[in-house]
Amino acid sequence: MTVLIIGGSGFLGTELVRQAVAAGHTTAATFATRPASTPGAIWHALDLRDTERVDALVAETAPHLVVNATSGHADWAVTAEGPVRLAMATAQHGSRLVHVSSDAVFSGDRIHYDETDLPDPVTPYGAAKAAAETAIGFVAPDAVVARTSLIIGDQRSEHVRAVHELAAGTRSGVLFTDDIRCPVHVADLAAALLELGFGDAHGVQHLAGADAVSRHDLGVFIAERDGLDASRLPSGLRAHSALPGALDVRLDSSATQRRLRTTLRGARQFLAEGA
Repeated sequence: MTVLIIGGSGFLGTELVRQAVAAGHTTAATFATRPASTPGAIWHALDLRDTERVDALVAETAPHLVVNATSGHADWAVTAEGPVRLAMATAQHGSRLVHVSSDAVFSGDRIHYDETDLPDPVTPYGAAKAAAETAIGFVAPDAVVARTSLIIGDQRSEHVRAVHELAAGTRSGVLFTDDIRCPVHVADLAAALLELGFGDAHGVQHLAGADAVSRHDLGVFIAERDGLDASRLPSGLRAHSALPGALDVRLDSSATQRRLRTTLRGARQFLAEGA
């Protein structure tokens, strides 16, 4: 089968490409500035703001499965509107779509969120992600919308890179002790996304790790895994900062996990295992 990875040169996208190729799928992938070095994929330049190009690429590659792993941050045209263009193209050409969303769609007022909870974003990025979720539900009701949390792996992960730079003293800032999320390992997330894509699931799914940990605790676990001095990691309270966004958002992934063969490990487990 043919798989098309949108955002294939990013951190998650690179792992999706690697796993799709390893599974023997014909794999196409897109990039915004330059292709990744992952072997075995056919690379295509793509700007999700270009409706005609999005449609032409889906028509050209004729994929069974399209996974949208792009990260346009708060750029509305990319993060909110781009996935809708993609959903329209996959619906027109008969491809299955898995769209990666975020726990940023939630305010944190409820703390615990399962797949039935409606978005209530408090940041521009969260609003863009929530808008994409809603539109995809109308345009491509058979698509999977997969919400996830902090994605961890090696230093290609922005969260791991931040820990290394803070420990080395080359970055200013702190790791918050009151900012709680459910980190997931990039390999687990990629495997789960592909599994959902080749299954019959649809609608909102949650793909976060089993452990709820603070940013600071996560930093300590990463430092211990990577042989860094965890005592050098500065701590602070997000509640005392001017940064917008939710404090405590814990994605409940138990319903999705029950239908998966892939195990979504918690951060304590996968970092203790050296993953």
